Amino acid sequence: MSTQTRVEVAPVEDEQQPRRKRMVLAFSAALAVAALGYGAYWLTVARFVESTDDAYVGGNVIQLAPQTPGTVVSIRADDTNFVKAGTVMVQLDQTDARLAVEQATAQLAQVIRRTRTLYQSQSAQAANVAGREADLAKARADLAHRRALAGSGAVSDEEIRHAQDSVNLASASLDAAREQWSSSRTLAGASPLDEHPEVAQAVARVKEAQLALERTSVVAPESGFVARRSVQVGQRVAVGTSLLSVVPLDQLWVDANFKESQLRHMRIGQSVTLTTDLFGKGVVYHGKVAGLGAGTGSAFSLLPPQNATGNWIKVVQRLPVRVTLDPAEVRAHPLRVGLSVVADVDIKDSSGVQLATTEPDRPVAQTAVYDAQAQAVDTAVERLVAADTRH
Repeated sequence: MSTQTRVEVAPVEDEQQPRRKRMVLAFSAALAVAALGYGAYWLTVARFVESTDDAYVGGNVIQLAPQTPGTVVSIRADDTNFVKAGTVMVQLDQTDARLAVEQATAQLAQVIRRTRTLYQSQSAQAANVAGREADLAKARADLAHRRALAGSGAVSDEEIRHAQDSVNLASASLDAAREQWSSSRTLAGASPLDEHPEVAQAVARVKEAQLALERTSVVAPESGFVARRSVQVGQRVAVGTSLLSVVPLDQLWVDANFKESQLRHMRIGQSVTLTTDLFGKGVVYHGKVAGLGAGTGSAFSLLPPQNATGNWIKVVQRLPVRVTLDPAEVRAHPLRVGLSVVADVDIKDSSGVQLATTEPDRPVAQTAVYDAQAQAVDTAVERLVAADTRH
């Protein structure tokens, strides 16, 4: 009975053995294909890519601070609001500033009137000199005439002495007039009225007061989104007090922190692909390596590491690598400062440089909103001076 059973099972085992062999061969072939595929991928792609997930979006976080002290009376924007460059963000009380402008304006008017008197005195002294010159010329002519008649006895010696005295008196009067004219010209100067030093000094005080008035309006230097508002209505703020921040989300980059062992073939200008947790792997950003940091994060930390100790442990350092982004891609999928990023740098072309060799050909950041304030001050003061000098 048992013999029959063994005879019946043997064919089944014979049938399963070829099937197992085929499965092992298929699995081995799949492993071989996968290994070859990965090897080809590593040879052609993977070995030319350095990756890190220790990367974050960076940007300009512009802190707004007053340039003149004052009390906050109005706040025009709050967190998450979008504002344009030049928009008044915080308004300070203008009472003291307006009073200072009025005082400086009154002082300017007084200086202009006093200086105009000097110019008028100079003109009068010039006319006086001309009159004294005419008197001297007349006295000399009279003396010459009397001397010509002295030979005939028509004129006495006493008359000649009187004529000489008249010449001496006229000459002394002319010298005195010239001295007064010289003093008047020294006080008035040779420049026009609006360029007189005292007038220029008074104008500078008016500009200073007018500029302080303009600066009671704290404006946004760039277009962007408001963040970190800390200012409150009624708060007394000093010069430099942080009120809020403006973040231009069209001026973003990525700071990717790579291990020092990953930097051997990394160069400026290499292509970078980036993905974020915000949009997932379906949205890929493309950038360029803009530069490698001048030091590791620990080197610039508030408390640098003290490695000259007995219990030192080596830690792999990371160096920040600045990556620029494509503005069109950022507009299509806006990012935020501080978001996590995965960065993959293509290091296949390592012919570039690791350190920049040229200076920037334009400012990294600039604004012209404060020029408008200065121009408004100049226009107002010029109008004021022109009105005062006409009277």
